Amino acid sequence: MATSSSATIEQDARVMHARGPHEVKPAEIAIGVIIGRTSEFFDFFVYAIASVVVFPALMFPFVDRITGTLYSFALFPLAFMARPIGTQIFMKIDRRYGRGTKLTLALFLLGTSTVMVAFLPGYGTLGLGSAILLAGLRVGQGLALGGAWDGLASLLALNAPEKRRGLWAMVPQLGAPLGLIVASGLFAFFLSVLPATDFLAWGWRYPFFVAFALNVVALFARLRIVVTPEYTELFQSRELTPSRVTATVKAQWRNIVIGAFAPLASFALFHMVTVFPLSWVTLYTDESIARFLLIEMAGAGLCLLAIPISGLLADRIGRRSVLGYSAAAIAAFSGFAPLLLSAGAAGEAAFMGLGFVLLGLSFGQSSGAVTSNFPKRARYTGAALTSDLAWLFGAGFAPFWALFITQYFGLGAAGAYLLSGAVATLVALGLNKELARRLD
Repeated sequence: MATSSSATIEQDARVMHARGPHEVKPAEIAIGVIIGRTSEFFDFFVYAIASVVVFPALMFPFVDRITGTLYSFALFPLAFMARPIGTQIFMKIDRRYGRGTKLTLALFLLGTSTVMVAFLPGYGTLGLGSAILLAGLRVGQGLALGGAWDGLASLLALNAPEKRRGLWAMVPQLGAPLGLIVASGLFAFFLSVLPATDFLAWGWRYPFFVAFALNVVALFARLRIVVTPEYTELFQSRELTPSRVTATVKAQWRNIVIGAFAPLASFALFHMVTVFPLSWVTLYTDESIARFLLIEMAGAGLCLLAIPISGLLADRIGRRSVLGYSAAAIAAFSGFAPLLLSAGAAGEAAFMGLGFVLLGLSFGQSSGAVTSNFPKRARYTGAALTSDLAWLFGAGFAPFWALFITQYFGLGAAGAYLLSGAVATLVALGLNKELARRLD
C-alpha cells in the first residue's frame, strides 16, 4: 500500500510539472537543494531547541534541571546513530523502486516522526514511557534522514561551472542558517506571548506541526526534480545511482573515514554556537530564552552571509585551503571562545558573532569536501554514508559532552571539545593526499 501510494505521488509530480525537453541548469538544482536542506535543518533545530527548553521539564521533572537536560541530550544522538541504518534500508528501496519512491517514503517517515512528537504526553501522564516514546520517534527521524539523501547536492557540484564550483558547493549549506532562523523565530514567538505554563502545556507543540507542513512542501519540490526524465537521465549519466552499501564500504572505506573526519571542525562549531550556548544560558543565567533565540537568529544571519564568502574563497584559493584555514581559526577560537559567554552581554555578542562567521566560512565547504572525495560510481552512496558518519561523530554527541564537561570542569573546558574537532579536520586534510589533489 505504501509503495503504491508513493508511486502515485511520484506520477502526480511528473504530471504537475510536465515540460518539454530543456537544458538542466545548476540554478534549478540549487532551488531544490535549498528547499530540501532548509526543511531538514528546520526539523533538526526544532527538536534541538525543544531538547533544551521543553523536554527536561516535560519528560524528566523528577531530577534537577541540569541532569534533566543531560538526559534529554542523551536521546539526541539516537537519530544520528540510526541514519546509517536508514541509508542502507532506503538504498535498497532506491535500487528496487526508484529515487522518487525512496524519497517519498523517507520524507513521510520524517514528517510523521516529527509531528508525532507534538502529541507526546509528559511524565505526569505516562511516566518514563513518555521518554521511551520520544526515543522511538527520534530513531524514526534518523532512519528517515538516512533515506532523505537525494543526490541533488552531488549533482549540483558536478554540473556547476568549472570556475565556480566552490560557490555552488556552498549552496546546500544555506539550509542550516535558514532552518535555524525559522525554528528560533517560532520558539521565540511562543515563549514571548505565552505564560510559561501554557508554553510547556501546548505552545511548544506548534513548531512541530510547522515542521510536518514544510516536509510536505519539500517533498514535492524535490520530486519535481528527481522524477523528471531529464534529471533521471542526468543522474544515470553522472553515475549518481545507488551502489550496494557493503560493497561501497569495502571499496571506499578510506575515503568514507577521511571524508567523515574532514568537516569535524565545522560540525563541532555548529553545536557550540547553536545548541550548547542555548543550554548554558538556560541553565546558568537568568537571561530570557526568547531574547537569546533572537540573538541566535542574528548570528544565523551572519552565517548566511559568510557561507557565500566561503564559496568565493574556495574558487580563489582552493576548497581544501578554506577548510584548513578555517579549522586553524576554529582551533584558535576554541582557546577563549567559551569564556566569552560568561563575560556579559558584550562577550556573549562577540562569541555568537565570531562563532557564526567562522561557522559560515567552514561549514560552507564541508558539503563540497564530501562530494569530491569519491569516484563517480561510488559518489551517490559514498557521499550519503560519509555525511551520516560526519554528523554522528561531529554533531550527535556534542550537546551532551559539551554540557557534561562544562558542569564538571567549567565553561573553559568546552573549548577542548571544539579544539578536538579542529585537530581532527587538520589531521584528516593532511593525511588524505587524494583529497588534497581533488580539492585544489
